[in-house]
Amino acid sequence: MLGARGAAVAVVDLDEAAARSTAQDILQAGGKAAAFAADVSKTEQIDRAVSAAIAELGPLEIMVNNAGILDGYFSVDEMDEALWRRVLDIDLTGVFLGCKRALREMLPRGRGRIVNMASVAGLNGTGGGAAYIAAKHGVVGLTRQMSVVYGARGITVNAICPGAIPTDLRGHSQQILGPGVPDMSGRGVVVNEDQVKALIPAGVRGTVEDIASAVCYLASDEAGYVNGHCMVIDGGWRAK
Repeated sequence: MLGARGAAVAVVDLDEAAARSTAQDILQAGGKAAAFAADVSKTEQIDRAVSAAIAELGPLEIMVNNAGILDGYFSVDEMDEALWRRVLDIDLTGVFLGCKRALREMLPRGRGRIVNMASVAGLNGTGGGAAYIAAKHGVVGLTRQMSVVYGARGITVNAICPGAIPTDLRGHSQQILGPGVPDMSGRGVVVNEDQVKALIPAGVRGTVEDIASAVCYLASDEAGYVNGHCMVIDGGWRAK
C-alpha cells in the first residue's frame, strides 16, 4: 500500500526470492521498488541493505520493522536456550537494529517515521510462547522509549499490535528455525476457525490489508501528532 501511495519501497527479506517477488508486485502495479536480502539480527546485513536501498531509491523517510518469527508457543520449561535466543534476536534485536540504522538517516534531517510491528502478545501474557511474548513486550517498550527521546527531534515512533492475521507465520517460522524445533503447526491460539469465533468478538480473522492500512496511516502526514502509540488491530480480541 505504501507503494500505491507513491512511496519508493525497499523490500528486505531473509529470503531474497520472496523480496524480489514482493518488489515485482509493486513494480507491476506502477510503483517503485527494489529488493534486498538481509538477516535483520545481523548489524552488518541491515547496514548493507539500507545503504543499498538509499543508493537506489533515495533518502530513507519511513522505516517499517516487520520481520518476526513465532516461538512455537512453548513455555519456559519446554524451550531450549537456542530457540529463546533466536526468537529474541529476530523479533526484538532486529527491531532495535532497524531503528538504530534508520536514526542514522533521520536524525540529521530532523524528520522521519518509524513503525514497529509488535503484537497483541506484547500487551499481556497470552498469544505466544515465552520468547515471543517477551520479545513483543520489548518492542512495545522500545517504541515508547524512542518516542519520548526522538519526538521533539521530528521523528515519530509507533507500533502496531496485530491479532489473528493469516500470514503463514507458523510455516515461515518453522522454516527459519529449522528441523531442530518441535512442530508448531497445531499449537497455540486461533489455530482453527472455531477458536477464532470463540476468542475474537468480530468472529473472523483480520487481513494483511488491515495492517498495511495502519502502517500507511502512521507513516502519513496526517499522523504527525501520533507518537508512542501502540495501535491494536485485533477485531476486539484484547477488549474482552
